[in-house]
Amino acid sequence: MTGNKFLLVLVITAILLTCVPASAASGEYTLGIFGNANEDDTIDLKDVEYTTSLVLGLGDQTQLADAKYDNKVDILDVTQIELIMLGKEKELTLIDSGDRTVTVKKPIESTVICFPHVLETLRSLNVPMDSITGMARHYPEYDPGFFPEISEIADVGDRWTPDVEVILTIKPDVVIFTALSAYTDTTQTVNALESAGIKVLCFNLNTLELYPEEVEKLGYVFNRQNEAAEFLDWREKILSSIEEKVKNIPDEDRPRVYFEAASKDNSYNIYGKYAYIAMTGGADIFSDQPGQYMTVDPEAIADRNPEIIIKVGGTAGGYDLNAANTSELENARMEIMNRDILQHVSAVRDENVHVITVHLLSFFGDSGCRNFLQIPYQAKWFQPELFEDLDPEAIHQEYLTRFQGLDIDLNETGVFVYPTM
Repeated sequence: MTGNKFLLVLVITAILLTCVPASAASGEYTLGIFGNANEDDTIDLKDVEYTTSLVLGLGDQTQLADAKYDNKVDILDVTQIELIMLGKEKELTLIDSGDRTVTVKKPIESTVICFPHVLETLRSLNVPMDSITGMARHYPEYDPGFFPEISEIADVGDRWTPDVEVILTIKPDVVIFTALSAYTDTTQTVNALESAGIKVLCFNLNTLELYPEEVEKLGYVFNRQNEAAEFLDWREKILSSIEEKVKNIPDEDRPRVYFEAASKDNSYNIYGKYAYIAMTGGADIFSDQPGQYMTVDPEAIADRNPEIIIKVGGTAGGYDLNAANTSELENARMEIMNRDILQHVSAVRDENVHVITVHLLSFFGDSGCRNFLQIPYQAKWFQPELFEDLDPEAIHQEYLTRFQGLDIDLNETGVFVYPTM
């Protein structure tokens, strides 16, 4: 490296000390963006220092140190990292949730989205809604009370099989598509778009564990690092404050919980790990079952005698209902309490049966990215004394107002749990 180039690195680094955005809450993941040279959960001055040492022949090269993604590490990678930190890079290379390495040109001014979780996440990042130029539909995944803008965005077909020809007429800078290929083969759609020169990013955006990294990646893609950090810090404080209290609860003080999935015929299905029972202070009566979304024997429920039952209301609830309109949830609760086989179960005998709607859970279109809201509601149910000061509805309200920009007053509108808190 010439003396002038090295001096330039030092000068730019000094400038960045005063203007680098705050990083998101520390996580246990490697942020899959090329430029994250030290392979932690953010891109910052440590990556500049690390890559500079590589240029000088010191240290072990990492895959993500190749910020320019040109199969070599040199001074241009140091400059690229600095530009990424400032949001001034012309291109950004990242690994999406489909384990695909994609380079997008920046800035992103036109985006087509293919499932509701993307729209919700981009709102959290304060991405201008007029830059969303197309959106795939998949009834009933867009709750009209939560997504009032959907009628104003061009329809590009179904979320799993969007209309490629329509997308090509829009000519977006990027299409954000699902990484969940278990439901259908998405390869043909991705290949068709990319062969026509359209960049595709694939994300899940629906699990507690993966969501922070995905949000942070999208923050870099859309030059919304500060917004991503603000949202993730807020979200992390909510979850960590609950986890910190729950981890010290002795086993004997954890109520036995049966968590029943939504179904058309009220069959006995469980969510497994996605019920987040242990995380919220309970003891899953079927923790010995290895699968998720599996059917269980109703006699086994009676034998294991849950102290709390949670039932998911399949099509009930939503943001467009009057807050007093809880009849569907009441009916779902009564159906549980009237089952003959459960009459001697503690939860039914003590009327400790709760209903929660899909709007607050994982893996539903209506739930979007709000599954973190499930955690405080359950913690309050399982450990009411420990979480006496916890207000799940206030957290829910802040999310809607502060991060989603919605004019919704939960005192008047919206039905999500029953009995209400």
